Amino acid sequence: MTGPAPLSRRRNKLYDASCRRCPRLATHLADLRARHPEYWSRPVAPFGADAPRILLVGLAPGLHGANRTGRPFTGDFAGILLYETLFELGLASAATSVAVNDGLVLLDTRITNAVKCLPPANKPLPEEIRTCNRYLTTELEALPSVRVVLALGRIAHDAVLLACGLRRSAFVFTHGGEHRLAATRHLLDSYHCSRYNTQTRRLTASMFKEVMMRACALAGLKD
Repeated sequence: MTGPAPLSRRRNKLYDASCRRCPRLATHLADLRARHPEYWSRPVAPFGADAPRILLVGLAPGLHGANRTGRPFTGDFAGILLYETLFELGLASAATSVAVNDGLVLLDTRITNAVKCLPPANKPLPEEIRTCNRYLTTELEALPSVRVVLALGRIAHDAVLLACGLRRSAFVFTHGGEHRLAATRHLLDSYHCSRYNTQTRRLTASMFKEVMMRACALAGLKD
């Protein structure tokens, strides 16, 4: 029996820049490209190491962030805390991410989204989450190196469980919650590092750093 094909051979199944499987999202992005021709306004590809120990899963691209730049958590408020923390823990080559050509490199870490397209009002429909889940499923299968899947928010948490064929009722989302997905793989939960969560202090910098440090420990990246 052979294992999953190498990531380099499965990229066309991990991401499709021309995907139009969700009509509402495809129409929304087409409208945005017409209004903001300088924006990416297409499905956003995963970003990071090819053999990561940690996979971060967000919700979806932000309107003026990844939807504009074409890279997850790049160019908007949500990425500030994320990349600062990754840099502090030695998982990123720089503390800020502003554009796809800024030279930032992720180390032992990869970032993806539960939904690859920007949804209206940042709220994907359940059917859209299910439709896009095929990409997350393939990505998890293609990355045997991943020891920790860090879900940023409940929707990402649920999407990971769906991709793994697991029941949501058996894995309750809580900030800092830990769940065993397989013998060598954990699911770790965090509140999303959105502007709302950080400004209301539902998620503080120290809270997020603690979760990321725990992810590093579970992934075998820290003593």
